Amino acid sequence: MRIAQIAPLIESVPPRLYGGTERIVSYLADELVQLGHDVTLFASGDSITNANLVSCTPKALRLDAGVRDVIPYYMLMLDRVRTAAEDFDFLHFHIDQFHFPLFRSQAERTITTVHGRQDLPDLKPLYIGFSDMPLVSISNAQRRPIPNANFVNTIHHGIPKHLYEPTFKPRGGYLAFIGRISPEKRPDRAIKLARTLGIPLKIAAKVDKADEIYFREQIVPLIKQPGVEYIGEINESAKTEFLGEALALLFPIDWPEPFGLAMIEAMACGTPVLAFRHGSVPEVIDEGVTGLIVESMDEAVRKLPRVLALDRRAVRRRFDQRFTATRMAKEYVQTYRALLKQAPASSMREVVPLLQPAMEETLD
Repeated sequence: MRIAQIAPLIESVPPRLYGGTERIVSYLADELVQLGHDVTLFASGDSITNANLVSCTPKALRLDAGVRDVIPYYMLMLDRVRTAAEDFDFLHFHIDQFHFPLFRSQAERTITTVHGRQDLPDLKPLYIGFSDMPLVSISNAQRRPIPNANFVNTIHHGIPKHLYEPTFKPRGGYLAFIGRISPEKRPDRAIKLARTLGIPLKIAAKVDKADEIYFREQIVPLIKQPGVEYIGEINESAKTEFLGEALALLFPIDWPEPFGLAMIEAMACGTPVLAFRHGSVPEVIDEGVTGLIVESMDEAVRKLPRVLALDRRAVRRRFDQRFTATRMAKEYVQTYRALLKQAPASSMREVVPLLQPAMEETLD
């Protein structure tokens, strides 16, 4: 199939440091190429990909100090995608809903993966107004606030099988917190939990501009105390050691997490996870195998020793079974084909010869 992947422009694909959506777009595009598809990636010009790259900005917008408003750059990118749309059998968008008005007439050969939280009230009228635009959720929990939106499948994220090497005998002696410093991610819980149990904590996390006050006023005083090391953002190559040498990953969130990429990154390293029960967590963690789920700090204190005792080889095996990029890419291809099968005959004339039989099972 000829597939277009349309990525956010804020970060490169993959991002140099933090950036979950762009990382998943990178894994998906490269895996689709590996599966034999003709893939074109619309992204920033500093992206690195095995797909055909169409540069829509010279570099990631977050890195350009001259950029004040990102919307004009998205408008320019969407115009390029619209102009080239007939060159593709399928268009896969990862940019929220910016493209809905432009591509509504081709809805049957588009899909939009919603990567963020969907419990914001302004989204409900949007999905009612564009009820014909097919959506993919990244967890079933993500759908709950908008159950009547046009979801055609839930596809959990995956990462390349050999991206991270597992560590079955960690020597770091610390707990890990990774991702983003923000009130909803609750690094304060991670610090309190580690201190209560007397285990060192290492924090590898980004601080967005919106969270600088929270970081300065709420978190900096905590990390100045003994037992906590803040090392800032780390890149992908540093994660194998950071996560692999950790005794466990702490995922003490307090928000409707759409997926939680850090959890499966830890699993790929053989590292078990202690997470709070919000959003996607129960879908991602297999309790007693890859980690444990708690609902309070008291429960977290009681259960963390059990997490540390989990079989790290079993953690990695479950990752291999559930969360590889190959599995993710194959599920997307099945979804593309199922949607094309439902398309009007006039829009199918050119693509039918390229398709294998669509999947037989009914999608959620």
